[in-house]
Amino acid sequence: MKKAQKKPGRPPMLTGKRTNIIKAKLTDEELKALIEIQKTSGLNRMELIRRRVLSKGAPIIINVNELLHTLDAIGTKLGRAGNNINQLARHANILNKQGQLNDQIVKDFNNLFSAYIQRQQELEKQLRHILRAMRLR
Repeated sequence: MKKAQKKPGRPPMLTGKRTNIIKAKLTDEELKALIEIQKTSGLNRMELIRRRVLSKGAPIIINVNELLHTLDAIGTKLGRAGNNINQLARHANILNKQGQLNDQIVKDFNNLFSAYIQRQQELEKQLRHILRAMRLR
C-alpha cells in the first residue's frame, strides 16, 4: 500500500485566515506617499495598511533595519566614550600620584562626566520608550 504524499508548501491556516478583500482608489500623490511610507517603514503594503487602520492611537511605524543600524552606531559611540573616560581617569590617577593634579581640572571633569551621565540616562529612557512602543504591536 502506498503512503499518502504530503502536499508541498505551507500547511493550511486553521484560524486567522484573511479572506476579506478591501479595495481603495488613490491619486498618484497618495500612492507615492504610501510607497514612501512603505519604504521607510520596511513593511509590506498590506501590513502597513493594517497597522495604520487597526492600531489604537497614533501608529508608530519602525523600520527595524534602520533601528538596528542606528543602535549599533550608538553602541559604538558609547564604547568609544567609555574608553576615553577610562583613559582620562587613568591619566588623572597618574597625575594625582605625582602631586600634579589641578583641582580645577577635577571640577571640570566632574561637571563634564555628570553631563555625560545625564545624556546616557536620557538615551536609556528613549530606548525604553521605543521598546514599549514596539511591544504594543
